[in-house]
Amino acid sequence: MKRKATLRTILFWVWIYGIAMAYFESAVVVYLRAIYYPNGFVFPLKMIPANLAVIEIGREVITMVMLLAVSFLAGRNFWQRLSFFMMSFGIWDIFYYFWLKVFLGWPASFLTWDILYLIPVPWTGPVLAPVLVSVTMIIAAFLILKLDRKGAVLSAAKWEWTLTGLSAVLIVVSFIFDFRNIVHQGMPRPFHWGIFWIGLLLGIGVFIRWYYRTIRKSA
Repeated sequence: MKRKATLRTILFWVWIYGIAMAYFESAVVVYLRAIYYPNGFVFPLKMIPANLAVIEIGREVITMVMLLAVSFLAGRNFWQRLSFFMMSFGIWDIFYYFWLKVFLGWPASFLTWDILYLIPVPWTGPVLAPVLVSVTMIIAAFLILKLDRKGAVLSAAKWEWTLTGLSAVLIVVSFIFDFRNIVHQGMPRPFHWGIFWIGLLLGIGVFIRWYYRTIRKSA
């Protein structure tokens, strides 16, 4: 009878999956930039044909489906699956920029602006912002898995879910605040770091309180 994979083995393959997916996605972006930005990616954005835009949006949706699928297969319960999703998402996002740096020497710095997503409107911001979110998600995922491995009783109050949701909304708002200007092929305006930091620190604060409350409850 086959032994179940250890957490360390599962983590290893989740990391491999995230890094491989990042390579795959960055390769697609290299091709798109060769077509639409042969002299290097810069704002303002160049509008692509509607049929290609639909395909590109579909690719973003399918990327999320693939991350959800591997998280569902890797985890045995809700908290594990949530953790593996956050981890694989964070790994994918960070290594996406790593591979672009390898392939194109881009971004020039963490403050270089990028188009992040297109759903439901264009998300834009300095590369540093999504990387900070991804690092936070990976750390949170490790800590949740650590609690789960120790047999802690994992549960969150309604207000914790609500504030976590608010945190996510604020971060998204900071990315899409300028979308009308971007859609009309304008140059990015200064990033709303204030909104971003409020959202990120709110999420971190709620998580820290939840983490230590869970430890005390399980002691």
